[in-house]
Amino acid sequence: MNIARVLSVNVGQARPIAAKSGMSGIDKRPVAGAVSVRAPGPKDSGPHGAVGSGLAGDAVCDRENHGGEDQAVYAYAREDLDVWQALLDRPLVSGSFGENLTTVGIDVTAALVGERWRIGEHLVLEVTSPRLPCRTFAVWLGRQGWVKTFTERALPGAYLRVVEPGMVQAGDQIEVVDKPSHSVTIGSMFRALIAR
Repeated sequence: MNIARVLSVNVGQARPIAAKSGMSGIDKRPVAGAVSVRAPGPKDSGPHGAVGSGLAGDAVCDRENHGGEDQAVYAYAREDLDVWQALLDRPLVSGSFGENLTTVGIDVTAALVGERWRIGEHLVLEVTSPRLPCRTFAVWLGRQGWVKTFTERALPGAYLRVVEPGMVQAGDQIEVVDKPSHSVTIGSMFRALIAR
């Protein structure tokens, strides 16, 4: 049995991008060592509002649509990146989809909305919602029709909120410590949201 763990922790700097926002932190890159994770505060587009990301040193430029309490951390499975790598016929390193945590051994799409993950010693995160594809994501990958392609494949990754702050680093074990009694997964929520 595979032990679920963090393969890499990825953070991004604000960089220019040829999308509506003009700047983006989607270019996430793996970092060495432990990174502090805490609740970032509410979503806010103002210049003095919340920092957006729950990870220290990670930029969220479009704080009207990204970041905040319910999108403090974005997790994506390495197994799903491997599916895309084959379909797109190009290498996808950890962080390629703008994820903060690249995971292995846990089916992120099958995670229940509201389930809680303990990562390492102290950090506890709660699964909140799937990632919905946006134009910035398409521009970042340089793929015409990317939003439609991503939507059809329905491997969205999951946003998480911070329940208990802590440190996270590559190699940390992920343990599901609480599951709600419903059966709403990230995948089913994604399909419901995109069907509207």
